Amino acid sequence: MKQGQLPLFAVPLSEAEITPQTEFANTWALFQKRLAKEGKTEHTVNAFTSDLHLLAEYAGNHVPVSNLKTSTLEDFLDWLEHGRGVPCSRKSYARRVTTLKVYFKWLADLEVLDHDPAHAILQRSGPAPLATILSPDEVTAATLASHRFKKREEVDTRPELLFKLLLETGIKKSEVMRLTLDDFERTSQPMLLVRQTSAKHEYKERRLALDADLMATLDEYIAQYAPEKLVFTCTARNLEYILEAIGDEADIPHKLSFEMMRWTCAVRDYVGGMSPEAIREKLGLSPISWTETFLKIRKLAGEKVEIETGTDAD
Repeated sequence: MKQGQLPLFAVPLSEAEITPQTEFANTWALFQKRLAKEGKTEHTVNAFTSDLHLLAEYAGNHVPVSNLKTSTLEDFLDWLEHGRGVPCSRKSYARRVTTLKVYFKWLADLEVLDHDPAHAILQRSGPAPLATILSPDEVTAATLASHRFKKREEVDTRPELLFKLLLETGIKKSEVMRLTLDDFERTSQPMLLVRQTSAKHEYKERRLALDADLMATLDEYIAQYAPEKLVFTCTARNLEYILEAIGDEADIPHKLSFEMMRWTCAVRDYVGGMSPEAIREKLGLSPISWTETFLKIRKLAGEKVEIETGTDAD
């Protein structure tokens, strides 16, 4: 190493020491100092920092700042809305775009980056679009389609189990990937224990009643795949492909996804007479995030309601 040259992953002590290879998380303290120097309030600094933590959750703490391209930021914003499993209000989305623009402009102004990857990211105006859900006829078509995978020459019980599980419980992709055989309680009323890995998310842990038919499908799946602990041993992306294949088989005009199944489950429960509080607990949502989510459920169910976009649903 040349004299005066910083180690590759050194924590910069000043803005002048930030390089394209500096790890993303190692820039935050200096960014906070820059915001404070510019007169930003403590609340704003904390909010921007929280947004950077979310980007790190998606892209990684240790990624070099030069690896955070426009495509990465676009995928991150899509993940916030459709893949994270936590409602992202219009207000939250707009602030996170602002955070990206302020942060990456700072790096570009320091000439750490050749160009600002957030410059091309556009803010949105107008109300957030509602989620797409399956109609009753599409639910029937997809249910039959998932069953047909068991009738093929290469029998596969996984599509039917996955579809029934999501339709009945509305659990998130990350929760599906954590399911173990022990989470299914085989009592007179079968139950599913939805566990969380973080203590701060303990309030999301819940026990959900299951239909006996789902348990029968689970047993068929176990007989074919013989899982030892985790129910699904494939990758989350493979499960996404399975959902898409079910949608294609059922001739559904939009891509079947975990997010769509979660919203479909919630709307079906609401239309079926389940109380709002019971739906909130079933989905594992906090009272704060539930406010906007419930308005969307009501609107998806056909009710005429005004959706407030100022609620921070996270």
